[in-house]
Amino acid sequence: MAFDLRFTKGQGTGNDFVLFSDPDGENPLSPHQIAAVCDRHFGVGGDGVIRAVRSDCLDDGAAALAEDPHATWFMDYWNADGSVSEMCGNGIRVFTRYLLDQGLAELHPGGSIAIGTRAGVRRVSHSADGFQVDMGLWRLAGGEPLVRAKEVPVPRPGLGIDVGNPHVVVALADDDELAAADLAYEPLIDPVPPAGANVEFVVPAEPLVEDGVGRIRMRVHERGSGETLSCGTGAVAAALAVRYWAGAGAPNDWRVQVPGGVVGVRMFEGPDGEHVALSGPAELVFDGVLSLA
Repeated sequence: MAFDLRFTKGQGTGNDFVLFSDPDGENPLSPHQIAAVCDRHFGVGGDGVIRAVRSDCLDDGAAALAEDPHATWFMDYWNADGSVSEMCGNGIRVFTRYLLDQGLAELHPGGSIAIGTRAGVRRVSHSADGFQVDMGLWRLAGGEPLVRAKEVPVPRPGLGIDVGNPHVVVALADDDELAAADLAYEPLIDPVPPAGANVEFVVPAEPLVEDGVGRIRMRVHERGSGETLSCGTGAVAAALAVRYWAGAGAPNDWRVQVPGGVVGVRMFEGPDGEHVALSGPAELVFDGVLSLA
C-alpha cells in the first residue's frame, strides 16, 4: 500500500538529509524505505533520514528524558543504507533548524535546546555561522588500527576516537595524497571495529596554527553512507586526533575544511570532564512529497 511522505531536504556543509515529522511515532520507515528515499537516482537523495519524534513516544527516547526532561524531541537518525546511527553532528544542526522552521520548538537568543539522540542528550545553541552543538564527552577508543584505502600507497595507522559514534582518524602526507584517495570504496580497518567506524583522512594546513586556531583538511568515508561532503562528528574526531598528535601546547579551537565547507570545533572543560563543541551552518533546501510503497 502506497503512502505519501511529506519531507524537507536539508544540508549542513553539504552533508544532506531527508527530514520528516512524526510526533507520535506512528509512521517509522523501514530500512528498505529509508534506503529508497536516500537513493540519489530513484529517490530524494541524501546521506541519511531524520525523523522528528517526541521522546516519550519511543523506547530510545525514554533514556533521553531520564537524562534531561527538557529533551522533548528525539532525532531518529538513519544512514543512507537503512542502518541505524547513534549520532550525527551536521544532522543535529539541520534537525534543530527543521524544528524551528516547523514551529515545533523555540530557541531564544543566548539559550539552548535539548535534543535526544541515541548517543545521549545534546544541547544546541545559536552561533555566528548557524548553530553550535555541545557534543559532550569524548574518549580515545579502539586503539591504533591499521587502515587500508584504495589509491593510498601503503596502509596507515589510525587513531580510534568515540564522540558518541565510532571513528578512526588517519593522517596523510599532503594534499595530493588526500585528493588521490578513492573513498568510493570502503576503507579496510584491521582489526575490524565491532560496530564499524567512520574513517577520516586528514592533512594539517601550513602553518598548522594561525592566530591561535588549528587548521586541518579532511575527507571522510561514513559508515552506512559512503564518502560524504562533510561529517560533523568526523570533523570533531579529526580535530581531537590532530590535537592529540600535536601534543602539549596545541590549541583547543580548530577549523576543519571539508569538501562541503568549513566547520568549527572547540574543546572546553565541563563539570564532568572535557567536552567538545561543533559549529557550522544548517540550511533547509526544499519541501516535497514522495510516494512510498
